[in-house]
Amino acid sequence: MSERIVMRTGEALVEGAEDYLCAEPEVVIGELDGPVGTALATLMGDQVKGHTKVFAILNSDVQVRPATLMVSKVTVKDAKYTNILMGTVQAAIAHGVLDAVRAGDIPREKADDLGIIYSVWLDPSVLDVQTVDHKALFDVHREATLKVIRKALRREPSIDWLLENQDKVEHYFHKLGLDGEL
Repeated sequence: MSERIVMRTGEALVEGAEDYLCAEPEVVIGELDGPVGTALATLMGDQVKGHTKVFAILNSDVQVRPATLMVSKVTVKDAKYTNILMGTVQAAIAHGVLDAVRAGDIPREKADDLGIIYSVWLDPSVLDVQTVDHKALFDVHREATLKVIRKALRREPSIDWLLENQDKVEHYFHKLGLDGEL
């Protein structure tokens, strides 16, 4: 029997060739009969205009396991943005979740017992792109999904790594601020 996963958290970044091809998910993963399940059900029932929560699906009528609830970090106001988020990105996240099961990061026997709350960021600049590269966008979000789940379930980065590297890691936007570029 697998270890009980009460609650794990993770964050990841995957960048593509263009600015809009960037994924920076944050996740909470845990057993559905614990705090993550309560949070997932609460979020699903607490829909807010501009921040609609939806399950990750391969296509309509095909929800993935573990149940994965997408929560947008960006206020969704535009039909094109909605269609990209609830199309290419949603499908990529669904595939990434299944990739994590296939790779063994998510124990297969726990696929029906775990829930994932997936905070998704789709760069709003995607609206300014004349021709969106949906394959590249899919690939970036799929890779980011596997990466964030893997990091969460492996508890990465470890506290030892963080303490050792604290003064070596520089926050990108903080650096821009220090350099007077913000």
